[in-house]
Amino acid sequence: MPHPKKVGALPVNGSDELKQTNEIGMVIPLLEPLDIAGKTITADALLTQRKLAQYGIDHNAHFVFTVKDNQPTLREAIRLIFEGRGVPDFTEPLTLAHGRIEQRSICTTTRLNDYLDFPGVGQVFVIKRPIEKTTGKRSTETVYGVTSHTPASANAAAVLAFNRGHWTIENGCHYILDWIWDEDRCTLRTGHGPQNITALRRFAIGAIRSKSRDTVAATIQRLARNVRLVFDYRRMTDNSRCRSQPPQEQAG
Repeated sequence: MPHPKKVGALPVNGSDELKQTNEIGMVIPLLEPLDIAGKTITADALLTQRKLAQYGIDHNAHFVFTVKDNQPTLREAIRLIFEGRGVPDFTEPLTLAHGRIEQRSICTTTRLNDYLDFPGVGQVFVIKRPIEKTTGKRSTETVYGVTSHTPASANAAAVLAFNRGHWTIENGCHYILDWIWDEDRCTLRTGHGPQNITALRRFAIGAIRSKSRDTVAATIQRLARNVRLVFDYRRMTDNSRCRSQPPQEQAG
């Protein structure tokens, strides 16, 4: 059985003791030092929590949350309201990337605002992404969500942009940490070990992106097959060092 992921420690009131907690427990303490007034908080399904939504409202911020099976009643209500809905409110142009053609569309509604037991609902939405790979295989991804933005503060196109912006960050960093280094299953738990190893992994990602024209995953696989390449990559060997002056020719 996999161990639950621990991502931080919080002080216990009236004690010097620290308690380990996961992302849900850490998100509000992480936001507390920040001025989030006028900002929009985006989160995936794990953080679609009433407490976080209310925190955003109390601090004059908006939220855009993905809704999945950890909120089954909320998800089912949103699914039903869009059942049979045909024409989307906004559709992006077709894009071709990574060997696949895709096109996102979004439907929004305010019809659940007074019905849902969730703080500050301004509208709910469903995003559909039909995908056709160059092999001919077709599939459709469907994402449900809720936001405190009303249509006046964020129309359908803006809500879709918030959702895409969130996953740009997620895929650009967290996805790499989770899938390339399998960080979620790392058993390092004590002391400063978790923070140190995460810092090293992030440093490696930054170093690779600054130098490699290939993907992070492909570069790591190439370096892993030959440890010597790691030192060459970081210019830590005589062969790979930049020489400020060309070597002098030997006198005959």
